[in-house]
Amino acid sequence: MAVVSVRIAAGPIDVAAELAAVEGSGDIGAVVSFTGLCRAEGGRLAALEIEHYPGMAEAEIGRTVAAAAARWPLAALRVVHRHGRIRPGETIVVVIAASAHRAAAFAAARFVMDYLKTRAPFWKKEHFADGTAGDWVSPKAEDDAAAAGW
Repeated sequence: MAVVSVRIAAGPIDVAAELAAVEGSGDIGAVVSFTGLCRAEGGRLAALEIEHYPGMAEAEIGRTVAAAAARWPLAALRVVHRHGRIRPGETIVVVIAASAHRAAAFAAARFVMDYLKTRAPFWKKEHFADGTAGDWVSPKAEDDAAAAGW
């Protein structure tokens, strides 16, 4: 049975601490991690504002994590997603999957990220370097296609 963890964080994510928490959680031969960062978009972006519904976001991510843990033989699966104002270069999300073998860890991490991009109730708004606020970011067709592949 996988040790699973889902957390929504208001502040910076300590990726090394998140990895250390997973690495000591069982008979592990592979740890796969994905760290999503806020892009500068060629210097035009000052920050990305991410909003969520507390409780709803954790529950939806929890369902996705539970589905991954049921589908692959995992020792651990951990997701930490930030909300609030995030500057370029800062971590937005960390997904860590651990298993006895690499194939399950890679597949579970990708599955979770594909579903986070399409199903997790987060809303993103761009804030530009010139001081103006952009629109809310629309979903991308390639994200929907990746999730549909599962």
